[in-house]
Amino acid sequence: MRRCTRDLADERLRVDALLDACPRLAGFAHDELYFAVPSLDEALDVVLEFDALGDTVLLSWREGQKLAVPTPLALGELRVKVTGAKAWLDVDVAVAVDEHTVLRYRELLRDGHAPRFVALPHGRFAALSEDLRRHLDGLGDLGRGHRDSLRVAPASLPLLDELASAAGDARYDADVRARLEQLRTIAELEPRIPRGFATTLRDYQRDGFVWMARLAALGLGACLADDMGLGKTVQALALLAHRAKGGPALVVCPTSVVRNWITEAARFAPSLRVVALNDVDDRAAALVAAGPRDVIVCSYALLTTTLEELAQVSFATAVFDEAHALKNARTQRSMAARRIDAGFRLALTGTPIENHVGELWSLFDVVVPGLLGSATQFEERFVVPIAKGDRKRSASLRRLLRPFVLRRLKSAVAGELPPRTEITLRVPPNAEQLAFYEAVRSSAVERVAEIHPRKARLQILAEITRLRQAAIDPRVLDPLAGPPGAKLEVLVRRLQQLRAEGHRALVFTQFLGSMALVRERLLAEGIEHLELDGSTPAGERARRIEAFQAGEADVFVLSLRAGGTGVNLTAADYVFHLDPWWNPAVEDQASDRAHRIGQARPVTIYRLVTEGTIEEKILALHESKRELADDLLAGLERGETIDLAGLLALVRG
Repeated sequence: MRRCTRDLADERLRVDALLDACPRLAGFAHDELYFAVPSLDEALDVVLEFDALGDTVLLSWREGQKLAVPTPLALGELRVKVTGAKAWLDVDVAVAVDEHTVLRYRELLRDGHAPRFVALPHGRFAALSEDLRRHLDGLGDLGRGHRDSLRVAPASLPLLDELASAAGDARYDADVRARLEQLRTIAELEPRIPRGFATTLRDYQRDGFVWMARLAALGLGACLADDMGLGKTVQALALLAHRAKGGPALVVCPTSVVRNWITEAARFAPSLRVVALNDVDDRAAALVAAGPRDVIVCSYALLTTTLEELAQVSFATAVFDEAHALKNARTQRSMAARRIDAGFRLALTGTPIENHVGELWSLFDVVVPGLLGSATQFEERFVVPIAKGDRKRSASLRRLLRPFVLRRLKSAVAGELPPRTEITLRVPPNAEQLAFYEAVRSSAVERVAEIHPRKARLQILAEITRLRQAAIDPRVLDPLAGPPGAKLEVLVRRLQQLRAEGHRALVFTQFLGSMALVRERLLAEGIEHLELDGSTPAGERARRIEAFQAGEADVFVLSLRAGGTGVNLTAADYVFHLDPWWNPAVEDQASDRAHRIGQARPVTIYRLVTEGTIEEKILALHESKRELADDLLAGLERGETIDLAGLLALVRG
């Protein structure tokens, strides 16, 4: 029998030195001298760290088996071959491990993502470098697997070329080489704004026109996502005039802005023959007769009902204004928009994302079909991981969208705009209003507690609406509720003061009941005002806007949805939001009716919030929603909707 004495202190020093050299191992410690690695990939990473230490570490391996040190594979060993077809590009990717073993698409892009290790014959493994995996993931983002290769939309060719060029060997067939040469030629194109265009574009607007014209020349689509108030309409009109000789154009927009398109086209692009399809009796005949220089303006509502006639026309250009209207892929309007035949598709929206990243798929499936794959692929590859905070997925999606989205902020390009100040006015409720609100809240909590879980979401949303109405003024919810809420008094006092100082104001609210209360108070105080809501006919809407701009009233009261888009109201220099909306982008869009090109005075925006109510919670949601609006356009990476628990918390207070 032999005896040996262990030097535990020396053993611990050696273990510490090993952990310094192999940091991955440290995360798998069960005690000081025992480590258990739970997965094969992690075990192989540890083996690679050990192997890098050479003879300083003695490894014991299973008897009769050779130590399986993974074979390293670098980006320089990647081979890419691209062949073209009309509707897609086929991309063959391969990496040679040795003269007998070649890894292809299915091994290199497992479930669309490059693995850290790939199993080889005879118990061996290949280790993909970080650089190689990043490029493979980038290729995987561009398309979907088809047999043993990757199928990519032609719109992704510029990014595909960028990724493939970094490989050790990149080969293109003649068709793809011709397309790349066309890309390079058009990238140098300097299109001219047509003679007769009746305004001088600002520098950033001219840049936008050139960018759109180049994409149009390539037969690709675009999303002009400039900040509200920077003149997306005039840039689009310049493009329509530029492309007018190629055939008729279609502009699809909300009903409320059809007249605005007619007016702006007559003002800036008089060479175009613009027709509001809503005003035409024989629409089929008008569409058949449409030719070069004709522009058909159509509401989203009419798009769905006149789709069969519209789908028969080959438009040179199709413009989708306020294109966030297409954010839900399942709606009839989105499905109709996808059926429009157009050589170039342009989306105009200051808010390409209003609530969650999934909205982007629907928008871009209209503008650049195939770019983001199928809805299911997009959900799995981007929406779910981004909602979980995956920065790499967010960056990958930004990279995919980058060639097709142009977004400029007012703060960056419109230095001539006057300053804009935003103020939150927190209004303490009076005793009667607070008691009324608490009664409504308690009743809501009781009703929600009794509802079946399957019906809970709709019931909770209904209760939230009641709470929002009660927070504005009890009489919005119950006309017989008693004395007015404090918020209305604060609003009227401010409006009286501003009128005395020569200012004019916009007041936005979301409920017809609150509009009626504001109307009643303004009439009682002798404050001249105009109103606009969703029921205002298009012709009367235009007349009221012109009247306010001409100085016929001190206050314009508007519903948020009807008056928040397609309106120029620079005669006002104060904006009041009587009640907060879930998404601040919608409020910002409304505020920009006043703070836009043409405004000469500083603009002040007030948000009135009743303390101790659901309005404070909605305000707290605004910050995360603002982050979401910048997600893929400016660099952050969260995309989420409010879940059932979050809605319930709003009700419970």
